[in-house]
Amino acid sequence: MSDQQRDAIERAWDGVVATARRTAAEGLVVGTSGNVSARVGTTILVTPSGVPYDRLGPKDVVGVDPEGNRVLGELAPTSELPLHLAVYRNTDAAAVVHTHAVHATAVSTLVPEIPSVHYAAAMLGGPVRVAAYARYGTEELAVNMLAALRDRTGCLLQNHGTVTYGATLDQAYGRTAQLEWLCRLWLAASSVPGRSPSLLSPEQLDDVREALKGYGQPG
Repeated sequence: MSDQQRDAIERAWDGVVATARRTAAEGLVVGTSGNVSARVGTTILVTPSGVPYDRLGPKDVVGVDPEGNRVLGELAPTSELPLHLAVYRNTDAAAVVHTHAVHATAVSTLVPEIPSVHYAAAMLGGPVRVAAYARYGTEELAVNMLAALRDRTGCLLQNHGTVTYGATLDQAYGRTAQLEWLCRLWLAASSVPGRSPSLLSPEQLDDVREALKGYGQPG
C-alpha cells in the first residue's frame, strides 16, 4: 500500500468513526446498533461488530474487499456487512449509513411507503419505500433493500430502521437525518384526530426534482 493510499484510508476511517458517533449523539442509534461505511478505491471501511462508537480509534479500522473478505484490521465487521456490500455493488455510493432511528422505524411498521407530506421526499429520489422484512445480516434483507432503493438514495427497512447512501459521508448522513425528520413529520401530521394530512402529487415531487437539478438543495 502506498503512502497516498494509506493517508486516504486513514482520513476515511476518521470520517466513518465521526459519522458513527454522530448517529449516536443525535439519537439515531442506541448502543452499538446501526453501522457506517465508506468506500476508498476497492476497500470498504466499515464499523466493527459490537464495539461502542466512543471507543473506536485508529487501531480499530476494519476494511473488506467487495466480496467481503477482510483486508484491514483484526475486528469482525458489522453483522450488516451484506447490506453495505449490496449498496456498493449496485450503486456509485461512496458512503452508507444504517440506523435504527425511532420515528423512521415506527413508520416502517405502518406503511409500505412514506406518504409524501413534504418535498424532502424528492431529495431522496421520490416517495421513500419500505423494504420487506428479513432478519438482520442476511442476504435476503440486502435483496429486499435493493428493491426499495431502486431510483432512490434512501429507504426504510420494515421493523428495523433506515439505509441511506451518498457521494460522501456527510451526504449519506444528511439523507439519514432528512429521512428521520420526514417520518417524524408524517407521524405528527397523521396523529391529529379527524384530520388527514394533505399529500404532494407525483407531479409536484417531479417539479421539485427538476428544481434540485438546477439549483441544488433548498435552504
